[in-house]
Amino acid sequence: MPEPSLLSSDTAIPVVLSLAQLSHAGGRQVNQDSWGSVLQDDLACMIVADGVGGEYGGEIASNVVVNSIMEMFVEEASFGPRALQSYIEHAVAQLQRRQAQIPRLKDMSSTVAVLLIDQKNRCALWAHMGDTRLYLFRQGKLLSATRDHSLIQQFVDAGHCSADQLRRHPRRSILSAAVGVEGSAPATVTQNVTELQGDDAFLICTDGFWEWISEAEMEQAAIQADSAQDWLDSMHSLVEKNSSACNAPPSVPLDNCTAFTIRVADPRPSVPSAYSTPL
Repeated sequence: MPEPSLLSSDTAIPVVLSLAQLSHAGGRQVNQDSWGSVLQDDLACMIVADGVGGEYGGEIASNVVVNSIMEMFVEEASFGPRALQSYIEHAVAQLQRRQAQIPRLKDMSSTVAVLLIDQKNRCALWAHMGDTRLYLFRQGKLLSATRDHSLIQQFVDAGHCSADQLRRHPRRSILSAAVGVEGSAPATVTQNVTELQGDDAFLICTDGFWEWISEAEMEQAAIQADSAQDWLDSMHSLVEKNSSACNAPPSVPLDNCTAFTIRVADPRPSVPSAYSTPL
């Protein structure tokens, strides 16, 4: 059940969600990314996780994180900051247990981003650890984005680097938070719900995706897309085009690439949409 402090209306008409997803290994032999989505009553949970740094067991770590969060979500079916925090904590505990059980997996870890949507009450919350990102677009314009738990993000915040270094700096993969890392910074969990509108759209993606597409390109693709799948396909084409044009040495394979798009539609016909056709 939703936490008491959240918006509630017995007469609310639930928003409608449209989802699309892709995940591939990029230029690597193993895809260490994982993803999942689950709907329980009028609550939806979407997750993307990325095994960190090519460490042995990265694909296991991301899979444990995703499955642990979905397991806890299905069991509790709760919406709120405390519930979201408990899902992350459950994933941390489950990964630590697996690390202790299998010594060769002791260094495995994963980033994660989680989106919760209460369709009936038309609101959303999210959380993340590491550099797996969540973006919220409204009327095709970027409204909100998570801030990486990374060394370069700290440099940017301190004014030592420009924001574009988040995509290009050679030390951009050094993280300050990840599930499974001893002494990690905690997850960032939104404490206030975001009220949803019928033209909102979310993107959840790993660094293998966002490193190769700018926020301006994401916006342009969102404005032109007719559906979650169209938006994802358009962005992925840009990711492939931009990554192919880079001058990275052949010895550095492109990273795993995973992305999840979620489009929100309001079934009430009187509410205008920024998109050309309804979902």
